[in-house]
Amino acid sequence: MGRNTKNLPLLQNVEILDAGAEGKAVARVEGIVVFTTNVIPGDVVDIQVTKKREKYMEGKVVAVRTPSPDRVEAFCEHFDLCGGCKWQYLPYEKQLFYKQKQVVDQLTRIGRVNIPKLHPITGSEKTTFYRNKLEFTFSNRRWLSEEEIRSGAEINDQNVLGFHIPGMFDKVMDIKTCWLQASPSNEIRNAVRGYALEHQLPFFDLRNKSGLLRTLTIRTNEKGEVMVIFVFFVDDRPAREGLLSFVAEGFPQITSLLYVINEKGNDTITDQEIQVYKGKDHLVEEMEGLKFIVGAKSFYQTNSTQAYELYKITREMAGLTGAETVYDLYTGTGTIANFVAKKAKKVIGIEYVPEAIDDAKINSVNNGINNAYFFAGDMKDILTAGFIAENGRPDVIITDPPRAGMDEKVVRVILAASPDRIVYVSCNPATQARDLQLMQNQYAVKEVLPVDMFPHTHHVENVVLLEKIVNTI
Repeated sequence: MGRNTKNLPLLQNVEILDAGAEGKAVARVEGIVVFTTNVIPGDVVDIQVTKKREKYMEGKVVAVRTPSPDRVEAFCEHFDLCGGCKWQYLPYEKQLFYKQKQVVDQLTRIGRVNIPKLHPITGSEKTTFYRNKLEFTFSNRRWLSEEEIRSGAEINDQNVLGFHIPGMFDKVMDIKTCWLQASPSNEIRNAVRGYALEHQLPFFDLRNKSGLLRTLTIRTNEKGEVMVIFVFFVDDRPAREGLLSFVAEGFPQITSLLYVINEKGNDTITDQEIQVYKGKDHLVEEMEGLKFIVGAKSFYQTNSTQAYELYKITREMAGLTGAETVYDLYTGTGTIANFVAKKAKKVIGIEYVPEAIDDAKINSVNNGINNAYFFAGDMKDILTAGFIAENGRPDVIITDPPRAGMDEKVVRVILAASPDRIVYVSCNPATQARDLQLMQNQYAVKEVLPVDMFPHTHHVENVVLLEKIVNTI
């Protein structure tokens, strides 16, 4: 089990009642909530409790007594351990049901939000091979199964290239086939692993911070372009160029072959210099004739097809007539800002990553957009009363923050700016609900529309339209 459960109970014949937040399945035993994973509502299971508190328990399913009538077979061989696509046992229509339920539960329970108009969730056209970006980790200490540990045998094949095991920063699971990204993603990763093993290239030691090979990122677009980014921990030119040459020759469809020397303690490359080994330094995504440059450091929605649906929904909720000044907060590479620009008088985009803002400006120029302006920096530092006075009061604010939601200072500045409408796009309905509660005295929620960007996961995007409350007294 990986931990001492000697004094914790084994719960038998427990029915799973619901699919809760963060992908956890929910049961109830003698009035106490029990959280577990990798099962679905309707399953009857035995649960070994691993954590017991006064009001809840957490546990691991050790046996499925009676499968749910809704249960389907998982299609990925790594499903039980990877943690990436936990809802494979659920039919897709049921996944959409529980995602919409999750949005409603969190908005009403956390934010005390009244939802006057709830649109049906927008499902994803693709349910496999839908991601345009994946990052894999090299490690010299792979995750070992319980069977391998119990065997006591010496384990020699420790080098792996794959995903981190949930909750274990230094343990990586080797991935043979991942169903998230289309070809040639799997072929590139497996070829790179094979070359590195054959040539005895040092895989990264995540604990001791040593080795050569650190991470491998693969980005693709709808046109079939491929970007591959290697992150090396040390600058070993012969080893590096040997690997890069092998990949370039073996995969001529790669249009951007890049690398980074990152000697820092963390894996982020936003502050690192990107080197081009072969090809371009970017990919191009297209929507409605608009072309968007996406670089190695750029944020872009990882489901390109659903990103288009999301942006159309956002634009429609904004209710633009061509006379509005629009602020697009957390603009990334300016995709939303440039996407709505033709319907607005003026668009102001703000983003933390300078390179993304550089891409946003290039995207505007390349698309002949002359009414979009972009600024780089921390949102709470840039979005001030002085900035608004200089650039014009927004009629509409579109905000698409990271999972942590918006800083309370940003919320206060938004309220002070007093736009007529706010379109809040969120990848985390829980933090969205918190932020909506901070705005409830001045803004009322009018519409809610969830969008599924990540099939087979519990993650859900949510778009909320808020309108300023008009005081008629």
